[in-house]
Amino acid sequence: MPIAIDPAATAGLVTREVRDGTRDDTPTKTVVARRTYDAERADVWDAVTNPERLPRWFAPVSGELDLGGRFQIEGNASGTVESCTAPESFGITWEFGGGTSWVTVVLTEADGGTTLELTHESAVDPDFWARYGPGAVGVGWDLGLMGLGLHLATGEANDPAEAEAWSVGPQGKDFVRVAADDWARAAIAAGDDEAAARASAAAVLAFYTTPPEA
Repeated sequence: MPIAIDPAATAGLVTREVRDGTRDDTPTKTVVARRTYDAERADVWDAVTNPERLPRWFAPVSGELDLGGRFQIEGNASGTVESCTAPESFGITWEFGGGTSWVTVVLTEADGGTTLELTHESAVDPDFWARYGPGAVGVGWDLGLMGLGLHLATGEANDPAEAEAWSVGPQGKDFVRVAADDWARAAIAAGDDEAAARASAAAVLAFYTTPPEA
């Protein structure tokens, strides 16, 4: 079944923020994404922590999803569960490409639904940030939050092949364009140069929407 969403409106459901910080005296950048779902907090918590449901919208995850446990996301990051307070929040390390960053997810009840706030803190290489800005990480999470929304609305599993084809098609490009532009606005609000932030958004759009070579 084709993905049936308004791409611009769906991208607009996420509130985006960029923060500067430090961790162990190392400068960091944090992307913050918030979206409210029309679902009970217990259901959202189960969707984001249950290894049987994670593949339906995100990816297969193996290992121990308990405090102190190690996990592996198929084809992506590994890490350790550093904190967990069900059904409110969890924090994990995100170990990928030889580097470690930190992800926290917080769920709060809101007007009959649930607001999910995701923060991803990284010690970012200045050249990489100058080229791609917050959208390099942020748009990936935007796509994940979209997938979560589709799953929560239907209870069904998303088709990975369909999602990949959609992401490089016209609607996927519209979604990424809106999200990347909004991450640029968040970076500008945090103090980044406007022209550089706009250029980074264009680079992120090309990165996420260019089909892989056959």
